[in-house]
Amino acid sequence: MNDPVDAADAPAPVAEPLPLLYQDEWLAVVNKPAGLMVHDSKLARGEDDFLADRLREQLGRPIFLVHRLDRATSGCLLLAFDRDTASTLGKALMGGEVAKDYLAVCRGWPAEESFTIDHDLDGGPGKPVKKQAITHFQRLRTGELEIPSTGFPTSRYALLRCQPQTGRFRQIRRHLKHCFHHLIGDTSHGDGRHNRSFRMQGIHRMLLHAERLAFPHPRSGERVQVVAPLDQEFQKAMDLFGWPSP
Repeated sequence: MNDPVDAADAPAPVAEPLPLLYQDEWLAVVNKPAGLMVHDSKLARGEDDFLADRLREQLGRPIFLVHRLDRATSGCLLLAFDRDTASTLGKALMGGEVAKDYLAVCRGWPAEESFTIDHDLDGGPGKPVKKQAITHFQRLRTGELEIPSTGFPTSRYALLRCQPQTGRFRQIRRHLKHCFHHLIGDTSHGDGRHNRSFRMQGIHRMLLHAERLAFPHPRSGERVQVVAPLDQEFQKAMDLFGWPSP
């Protein structure tokens, strides 16, 4: 009869490899899972599990992050394997040559099918200076759930495509709050009542997904386009409304 294994002696669970959507000699695009921090920072609060560290170990080589995604956001994240490539991609990003499309589920139905929010934002904690922030939105789908809300028997929600023209701290989330169409699952800038309604449906993540990334390849100049599939929990939210994949 084998002796029971003490919990302290049991091997730590091995994390699943991070899914790579595109990879070549110079760069890669990873499908970042929701809930995983990209790198160590002041917001990490003592955590020790980061996407950058996982990828270095998974790929066995240095990586250089070209941009960031919030911990609660999933989807396309661009990285380079050397400083020169990272610098070239960074310049393309700053020059507006990188297109980023996000999918978001918000409360309410925006009145216009397409609209733009131009509302200055600060740089986050410790960075009070406000800078111009512009996000373009398209209303893709609308739906209702039988959840009473502010005197009505149902609650209305919409699926949006979001295209940030600038890259400010939590820009999409804060712009949706600004126009009173709070992002579902956002515990910092969202509406707690609606967040709880979705948690009761088994949806515990923030419903923001970096769906598409398009950029000029730093070596060939050819346009690269990468699309990240929705994860199971975001798809569950889509299924609540019977929304097809956009």
